[in-house]
Amino acid sequence: MDVTSDRTKPQVKDYMTRDVATVSPDTTVGAVANRIAETDNHSGFPVCERRRVEGFISARDLLLADDGDPIFKVMTTDLLVAHPEMKVTDAARVILRSGIQKLPVVDDAGNLVGIISNADVIRSQIERATPQKVGKLVNTLEQIHNVELRQERRTVPLEELTPTQGRVYADELEGRRYELENGLAEPLVVIDNAGTLLLADGHHRVLAADRLSIDEMDAYIIVIDDPIDLGMARTAKKEGLERISDIEVVDYARHPLVQTTERLQGEE
Repeated sequence: MDVTSDRTKPQVKDYMTRDVATVSPDTTVGAVANRIAETDNHSGFPVCERRRVEGFISARDLLLADDGDPIFKVMTTDLLVAHPEMKVTDAARVILRSGIQKLPVVDDAGNLVGIISNADVIRSQIERATPQKVGKLVNTLEQIHNVELRQERRTVPLEELTPTQGRVYADELEGRRYELENGLAEPLVVIDNAGTLLLADGHHRVLAADRLSIDEMDAYIIVIDDPIDLGMARTAKKEGLERISDIEVVDYARHPLVQTTERLQGEE
């Protein structure tokens, strides 16, 4: 499995559940249906021969099947899976684009090592260390421009923000919308460059908020009293970014970290 990882960002292995409930291919439809009915936590199970993933069985797969049928006859074998070293943000895109709630996590040999859910993804997002991220940005700006800056925490009107990123991904935008609707979104990071509010981090959140008719958001503010010629401001001007509506929404259609698991018996 060819997986590109960025170890500076949260990975699937940091948030996945390692103790995974599974079923074997020979388990009957009726037995799986009973297990699903008896728990509030499972709407389906990975199907494993020992620890090797063969498929996934969901409640929907069972609807038209006979109770006595083995589930290998009705399980899904064309699977979307994650790798332990995949970035959580990439796993989130898979979950959001596919509409599934849980993503099996397999190692390079195809063995099941965990499962990551949409709830795990949300937990990873709201646990991101934004204060540390802001501190690093402050230190970088101070060193580059030889100035002393200060930080504030306040609410900012979205219409006053100048974006510094020209595009956002449609699927991640849906994730940020979900967070906002459930009160889970973290603050923005904004640079107040002598009155000009540059959005340094949070473009997906801002655009999602705008679509939800939210007029203002909580933000960490890096305050620059005397204006500085910032590279991100030059980039925004070059790309014609003046307001939120100038941000382009693009589809995340081709991602190298998403794999379709083939029927593994044929690979042995």
